[in-house]
Amino acid sequence: MLRVPLVSQGKAMNPFPQDIFTEPTGVDPDTLANLGPLARLAGRWEAHKGVDINPKADAPERRVFVERVSFDAIDPQTNGPQLFYGLRYHTHITTEEEDITFHDQVGYWLWEPATGLILQTLAIPRGQVALAAGHAKVGDDNLSLVATRGQTQYGICSTAFLEYGFRTDAYRIDIRFDGDDSWSYDIHTTLAVHGRPDPFDHHDTNTLRRVAPGKPNPLKQILDRRARSN
Repeated sequence: MLRVPLVSQGKAMNPFPQDIFTEPTGVDPDTLANLGPLARLAGRWEAHKGVDINPKADAPERRVFVERVSFDAIDPQTNGPQLFYGLRYHTHITTEEEDITFHDQVGYWLWEPATGLILQTLAIPRGQVALAAGHAKVGDDNLSLVATRGQTQYGICSTAFLEYGFRTDAYRIDIRFDGDDSWSYDIHTTLAVHGRPDPFDHHDTNTLRRVAPGKPNPLKQILDRRARSN
């Protein structure tokens, strides 16, 4: 869950250093070895029995879908003194009934070892992006991240039409690892559908199985090739 900001005499305490420019030194180039609770996501995954509950004009629709997800290690990233290790991901979903893409999503999962912060950035090709956040530690079997409309830090941004017709007010993803070769997600996206008085819970669940292991990040591959040649 998100951490409550530190407070002192009723005011939020700034958790960040005065020096916002100096980057960390001695950074380990091996992303796979420094992903913390995200380490088990690296690689390729598939599933054929995902379930999506989405809003339609007459009644909610339940669809069973086929999902393929890739998580590729990226080089260490810095914002000045802040250091992230992460995975670039791509989710592609179809259905047994249709070959056309049912859902497509890209983004990053990031881990900040110094604080335990986990981030998921996501973008879908319908004019929507989000940044969800949570905290976890190495070895955790359960992860929870949230994003909320209106937040400037961990929020949701949509096109004018989506804001009008299917406004996304909140997003939550809960992940559960089952060993090293299986994981499940449970996603609740709270929608305000135009003309309807009650929020709609757009719900997605799936359990994925590993089909390929993760590969080292580009810098680690370069350093490994150099070491072998020497």
